[in-house]
Amino acid sequence: MAENSTIDGGVKVARPSVLSLAIKEKSALYAAYMPFLTSGGVFVPTNKTYQIGDEIYLILSLMEDAAKYPIAGKVAWITPAGANNNRAQGIGVHFPDDDGGNRLRARIEEILGSALSSSRPTHTL
Repeated sequence: MAENSTIDGGVKVARPSVLSLAIKEKSALYAAYMPFLTSGGVFVPTNKTYQIGDEIYLILSLMEDAAKYPIAGKVAWITPAGANNNRAQGIGVHFPDDDGGNRLRARIEEILGSALSSSRPTHTL
């Protein structure tokens, strides 16, 4: 859920929530990655309540990659508490269709390589 802040004139605007996710293993990246989204995306475990379309600012760390990837994305998936098959509660953040989102998608797909074609279950599908 976006936080509200007031700007001049008393108009309220929603500020994106800021989330951080550190993925430390290739298997965790495989489980979190959402290649079926147009620009790619990643599942973020959280117990906060969000709606589809909410803006999220995500800071993503990938294993031993020294870079941190700041992404201004949108909620495209919600797994509620108590979901079937004991799936983790959280949201899927859709990467933006811009240079940053495209670079991150390419980096994730480079790391995953042939694992992308695996039929192992993930956090979403």
